[in-house]
Amino acid sequence: MREVIAREQDGSEILIGWIQLGVVLTFAALYYLSPKPAGANPMIAPEPWVLAGYVLFTVVRLSLAYRRRLPNWLLYVSVVMDMALLLVLIWTFHLKYDQPASFYLKAPTLLYVFIFIALRALRFEVRYVLIAGGVAALGWLLMVLYVVSIDPANPMITRNYVEYMTSNSVLLGAEFDKVISILMVTAILAVAIARGRRLLVESVVESSAARELSKFVPDEVARQAKAGEERMQAGQGEVREATILFTDIEGFTAISETMTPTELITTLNDYFAVVTKPIVEHGGVINQFQGDAILATFNLPESLPDHAAQAVRAALAMQVALRDRHFGDGIVLHSRVGINSGEIVGGLVGTGDRLGYTVHGDEVNLAARLEQLNKDYDSRIIVSQRTRELAGASQFHFKQLGTTSIRGRKTPVIIYTVDNEPQGEK
Repeated sequence: MREVIAREQDGSEILIGWIQLGVVLTFAALYYLSPKPAGANPMIAPEPWVLAGYVLFTVVRLSLAYRRRLPNWLLYVSVVMDMALLLVLIWTFHLKYDQPASFYLKAPTLLYVFIFIALRALRFEVRYVLIAGGVAALGWLLMVLYVVSIDPANPMITRNYVEYMTSNSVLLGAEFDKVISILMVTAILAVAIARGRRLLVESVVESSAARELSKFVPDEVARQAKAGEERMQAGQGEVREATILFTDIEGFTAISETMTPTELITTLNDYFAVVTKPIVEHGGVINQFQGDAILATFNLPESLPDHAAQAVRAALAMQVALRDRHFGDGIVLHSRVGINSGEIVGGLVGTGDRLGYTVHGDEVNLAARLEQLNKDYDSRIIVSQRTRELAGASQFHFKQLGTTSIRGRKTPVIIYTVDNEPQGEK
């Protein structure tokens, strides 16, 4: 999260640099294109020097921003330089036009102070906005103090607003209004940035949490949790026809007895990485890891029109992926797969504080029973008749194994195996 924000800050500094360069070039263009007012002292022309110095400083700063070499101290200096150059430029107006010092207090150029304060908001850090506003307010106070103290015999202070507007007199209330406006704008921007940054951090954290959540629940459930359209609670779910794929490792109990716990976990993780890839590639959703077994669904919770065919393809691809693969110290693992299609319910179960996504139904239990029947028929994949019908008998090489009774079901089921031979049924 910090790295993402830091990259955005670097990009903001580049944007700030270009805007500053655009502002100063606009100043320069206006200065050289506008006619010089009568009464101006031609010997006092600080604008070209100030503008040239600021252009040079901005170009150097922009170059460092592109090279990601802007240290914090230089950023602080940049903020102070922005305001100092602008205020010095305003201060010289009374010299240029040969007027009392109070003359510069009425210069509309002061409005550019707010542009430089707002520029600091692009970095999305409160401290730079506060520094910009603080320097501007302090600088203007010093300029007011200079006006009223340069000639102790005539401080030029008035309380008459008309006199203030029509002469070089100083109305302290008006100057304090300018300082208060600078400070208020600075404070409002600072609060807005602080709140926005907090929301940004919370958003990044929640987005990261949603990505992590997708490792434990199906993507569709994680998206619903991230969207937060409604409070997720136990009992939420849907019923639809789907295909269930249940698989585990053939003879893994005996294999695991020869391994240390660390070797066992490593082997399992390597195995899961191999067999889950074809499941995901064919549109399946991993619902549970149970020891060395995997329960996957096709068409729930994410829609998949040809779910039965995709489940069969995934099972065949798993066998191919494991065929020449060795795990650990040369161990060869084989997976047994049971596939069944039917109406199931998928949803959240648990308590208010802890929920989990799972699928339920007799069709889910049948898929698990079919996986176990592979031991009796010396096969690797067994599918139900409903899965065969939905997948399309002509698309795969099915072979009927017979009719068998399944514990917990009154009606015997017809079962098939499938392999990667050319299409057509035996």
